[in-house]
Amino acid sequence: MLIDTHCHIHEANYQLDADEVISRAHAAGVMQMICVGTSVSDSRVAVDFALKHDDVFVAVGVHPHEVKDGLDGLIDIIESGKSKLVAVGEIGLDYHYNRSPHDVQVQVLRSQIELALEHDLPIIFHVREAFDDFWPIFDGYKGIRGVLHSFTDNQKNADEALKRGLYIGVNGYSTFARDESQKAMFAGLPLDKILLETDAPYLTPLPFRGKINESAFVRNIAEFQGLIRRISIDEVADTTTANARNLFKL
Repeated sequence: MLIDTHCHIHEANYQLDADEVISRAHAAGVMQMICVGTSVSDSRVAVDFALKHDDVFVAVGVHPHEVKDGLDGLIDIIESGKSKLVAVGEIGLDYHYNRSPHDVQVQVLRSQIELALEHDLPIIFHVREAFDDFWPIFDGYKGIRGVLHSFTDNQKNADEALKRGLYIGVNGYSTFARDESQKAMFAGLPLDKILLETDAPYLTPLPFRGKINESAFVRNIAEFQGLIRRISIDEVADTTTANARNLFKL
């Protein structure tokens, strides 16, 4: 059994039929999926989608690109989706595109961390080119459980994450990374601290580059992890599924 711990197959502009995507995921052994919100309105769509599909769960939150629009209504969405809600996310800091001012990103990140702690929920973090600001914010709170989603940074920040007890989200990027230090990092991450994810429709893994990403491709990411670690896909699946269940209480 495999779990896609981060996807966006609920989004209105997702170009594949969601029911067919779920069916193909099941056929590939991907039995559960977590749809992740990126804004208040998108989180509402994710909750509605999860409530209609038995094997789909949901995380709600406002992505750093969208925080300039505020958090109004997010608490109501948390209440409405409690039966399927497993995390707050994706939230964090993104200084690559700067679509929201840095000070607003920091303020709203703090608010959402506090919301997650209040509701005893783990957090799905999105951090890009902003770890120097992120770690001091993280360290200002106690009891955070979570994952660094779509981790593509360096060994130093991977070590910082592991030191703090965070899981690391590994997706299709790991199958086509060209930087040798990143390749070594992915191969060396402790298996009991990684979560498999697609981030569908983005970051489609090899050998499907050029196609729309979907949850079934978690199997290919698992196979690649087995290959670079010289272990069976069964071991990868068993451990990463246990990791996901431990963090998200699935």
